[in-house]
Amino acid sequence: MLRYAQHDKRNNMKFIFFGTPSFSARCLGILLNHEMVPAAVVCNPDRPVGRKHIITPPHVKELIERSAKIPVLQPEKLDAEFQAKLKALKPDFFVIFAYGKILRKDVLDIPRLGTIGVHPSFLPKYRGPSPFQTALVNGETETGVTLYLIDEGVDSGPLLARSRPVPVTGTDTFSSLAEKLADIGGDLLTATLPLFYEGKIKPVPQSDADATFTKKFTTEDGFVEPADLKAAERGDVRQTA
Repeated sequence: MLRYAQHDKRNNMKFIFFGTPSFSARCLGILLNHEMVPAAVVCNPDRPVGRKHIITPPHVKELIERSAKIPVLQPEKLDAEFQAKLKALKPDFFVIFAYGKILRKDVLDIPRLGTIGVHPSFLPKYRGPSPFQTALVNGETETGVTLYLIDEGVDSGPLLARSRPVPVTGTDTFSSLAEKLADIGGDLLTATLPLFYEGKIKPVPQSDADATFTKKFTTEDGFVEPADLKAAERGDVRQTA
């Protein structure tokens, strides 16, 4: 009930959505379904994919080409020419979810109301590039989504809204948890953006003292000691398996 009552001014909001992968597109799809259509989307350039290196567009671009007639910007660099295109759209705010590039202050300052980040953890816990992946590795039983205003720090800006807790089950994988959080993130955005646009949300500073950080995972992080692998194959220690 609350969700629909807040949408009176949704068509007046002018925002630009930054995102690239499939779970970002899933989140954007929820906004589109609620008639919250961005003025433009920004995603990474088309890249070669697979053994045959077929040039493939990002999932966000594919979604927009199927669903909406709005500009798709795919800059290699966030240079002056790209910034001029953003300024010409006169956005009220940006929304960023898994874009893949770090936005400098000169880009963050373009929208008049600021830049909203969609972060798949309960900030200030798990700041950085791999929040829900780290939640899986650490055996967390629940996580969630936070909306916050992006500043020049690492996921350190003031908080706007938090989702309900999202259970992390023993069968969850990267893909399944990403989809859960994308859905929750989309729902949270649809409920929050109209209130933010109307100035009805007061940002709350994060507690830096409670912050924890994640890192970008590498191939080496998947290494398993041979002795542990043999023990797991034998079923000697369930926790090791």
